[in-house]
Amino acid sequence: MSRPVIGLTLDHEDARGYAASPWYALRDNYCGAVAAAGGLPLALPHEPELAEDYLGMIDGLIVTGGHFDVDPALFGAETRHDTVKLKERRTAFEIAITRGAVEGDMPVLGICGGEQLLNVILGGTLIQHIPDEIENALEHEQKTPRSEPAHEIGITARTLLHEIAGNTAMTVNTAHHQAVAATADPVIVNAVAPDGVVEGIEHPGKRFCLGVQWHPEYGINDGDRAIFNALIGACR
Repeated sequence: MSRPVIGLTLDHEDARGYAASPWYALRDNYCGAVAAAGGLPLALPHEPELAEDYLGMIDGLIVTGGHFDVDPALFGAETRHDTVKLKERRTAFEIAITRGAVEGDMPVLGICGGEQLLNVILGGTLIQHIPDEIENALEHEQKTPRSEPAHEIGITARTLLHEIAGNTAMTVNTAHHQAVAATADPVIVNAVAPDGVVEGIEHPGKRFCLGVQWHPEYGINDGDRAIFNALIGACR
């Protein structure tokens, strides 16, 4: 059987560091995780007007993370926290292609900031800065390598994530200062951290519509790898 084509959204940086003109970036472990699970990874540049064309080329979508945030205005916030960093064209593209994928019932996996964007598209809201809104919060921006676990999460029984992970708990890495605040029906929370921070969401009415707050592409345990296997399986 041919490999399902999995589109991955790219990050974008201005003219500094790697190149003297703006450039795209994507950690290779995203692509490696897709390939290891049996998919064919395809990077998606930020062209919002071409979202429909890209959707015609792919079988599934991964909305990746990055060092930026969803504009709070998109979920009805009247103020923006000082820590919020925007990448407006990236967000415009991710909104266009993710909304199209969800409406077409294409399998979608949102990772870290991708989970947050997915939640906003589905009508939910976000916590703009965890330390300001969660009392006694865990350190959700770990200082150890992302290839190491940072904390445990509890997984809700009889959810898609529970079916994938095969357990009601797993350890995850962590690299975020924002998080899901509220979901909109019929989206449900499927995982939480010990401090109550939402770690996963899903849309039970879709074939495969899953968001996770951690970075399973590092493959630190079997549950991480199972997420990519399940995505590829849903695309076949």
